[in-house]
Amino acid sequence: MRFIDANVVIYAVLKPKKALPESVLQKKKAAKEIFLRVNAGEPVLTTTVHMSEVANVLEDAAGLSFATDLLSAVFLKSSISIEPVSADDYREGIRLAENLGISINDALALSIMYDKGIDEIYTFDRHFRQAKVRVVQE
Repeated sequence: MRFIDANVVIYAVLKPKKALPESVLQKKKAAKEIFLRVNAGEPVLTTTVHMSEVANVLEDAAGLSFATDLLSAVFLKSSISIEPVSADDYREGIRLAENLGISINDALALSIMYDKGIDEIYTFDRHFRQAKVRVVQE
């Protein structure tokens, strides 16, 4: 099982309103391929916090109706495990963020991954490269 970061979902589902640079188009293509595999049953794990990040971006960029429809579908997918986050999880995320110099939510993902024995993550965030996990972008 791999962790799936919020940015993969966002790249996969948001439709651009203007022309995008080739680097972003490549990320969108890779994200859609990942999302199709997950939709077909590949198991992944994320957290309620990371789904909240998705919700915030989708509401802002595409509207409430789109965000609620997509998140409702994601929460129904049996291949997507959505882990709750406790205050202790956040405290560990804060500690990791300070030690690694990365954002708190990225560190939270790492903390959950370490706790669950997950060593691979779907993400386009380069900050994960300095952690002890394998970044997968295919």
